Amino acid sequence: MKELKLPVWLRPVLFILALLAIWEIAVDLHPNQIMPGPISVLSGIVELLQHGLLLKYVVASLFRVTWGFVLATILAVPLGLTLGWYRRGELALNPLIQIFRPISPLAWIPIAILWFGVGDLSSIFLIFVGCFFPLLLTAMSAVHNIPADYINAGRNFGLSSSAFVSRVLYPAVIPRLLIGMRITLGIAWLVVVAAEMIAVNSGLGFLIVDARNAGNRYDLVVAGMVIIGVIGLLLDIGMRSIEQIKSFCWSSSED
Repeated sequence: MKELKLPVWLRPVLFILALLAIWEIAVDLHPNQIMPGPISVLSGIVELLQHGLLLKYVVASLFRVTWGFVLATILAVPLGLTLGWYRRGELALNPLIQIFRPISPLAWIPIAILWFGVGDLSSIFLIFVGCFFPLLLTAMSAVHNIPADYINAGRNFGLSSSAFVSRVLYPAVIPRLLIGMRITLGIAWLVVVAAEMIAVNSGLGFLIVDARNAGNRYDLVVAGMVIIGVIGLLLDIGMRSIEQIKSFCWSSSED
């Protein structure tokens, strides 16, 4: 008797459906519990769509994540590459970096509100802080791990400083930078949800808090959690697809 082989993509789908079925059955067996089931959560998502809130909150969260992540990338990556290349600069600034790096972005919430007030700027600042140091350390580490052969080859060909950066340094560090950016984007998505619970009045984080306070709408609370997870998965898939571009993933290939 031949063993039934399921397509690879179908296996996680069936597993998720099985978990949803178990979830719904568990809720039905305890009707007095306030925890909603998958059907109630789906109804909550439909309700958000009907009122036009889902798109509004998703766009607000993505707007803040995009600005915070992009600003951190623009500043942290060049600085990290510079410090990684010039070791004296790294030795001078490393103690300061190691002091600020362990501070949670959420610890900056009071200062963010003090500086920028309640609004988008506060959330963008918190996301920036959460992304800056991981990207900075990733860029520094990427420079440290450039093979010596690449550096010696660039010098032997007599490349100018600008040519060396564009033709040796950046191509060598891009694969590691992409991995670090993928991880950091996940951090940005975590930070924005937490920041929106305190510093703004829109977004998916605000949706969860507002639904909890407005009559214990736990169906909307869980709906917000599901949406956050799905968007986080899509963001990760997007970054993984960029990693697979041949001009970026050359270092992972073996002859």
